[in-house]
Amino acid sequence: MKDFQVNESSLSLALFTDVTNSKELLDAMRAGRLEPEVALLNASLIPDVFPVLAAAHKALLAKSRESLSTRTLHSELVYNYSGSKHITESLKRCGISDDTTYILAARFGASHDEMKDIEKLISGKEIDLEELEGRANHAQIQKHYKVSPQELAISSLADAITCRIAARDAL
Repeated sequence: MKDFQVNESSLSLALFTDVTNSKELLDAMRAGRLEPEVALLNASLIPDVFPVLAAAHKALLAKSRESLSTRTLHSELVYNYSGSKHITESLKRCGISDDTTYILAARFGASHDEMKDIEKLISGKEIDLEELEGRANHAQIQKHYKVSPQELAISSLADAITCRIAARDAL
């Protein structure tokens, strides 16, 4: 687990592999009974922490303006990470599915006890965030975000995603 400052808030991130209960997590999330509330992202689509922090910034900004596109701050984080304007598609693509085994858990303003509760919620092995880049599915990310080889010749994949997250509302 690692904490990051985003605006006036903190964002705690924990990376899990070999997750076996993603279906139960997804069902609890859909029913609104996931405690504590947490954003669960498909970590294979995340090459670096920076795009997640950009999405978190946008989520916090939307909340401060009382203009969330989704029901909760944590689902807004997943939605903003996707780079798409379609909420349902975004949550399906960048959130977890029934068979997701590699998950990034994110919680705004988490206490130490809440992060311990999240660790107990997820049946998997917590690993270091540094493993994100090496475990990312680069081909799937490039396809989802439509990143061309020419763009990658002058920029990193994380930078390309961050640009799409930042520019989504302007396009």
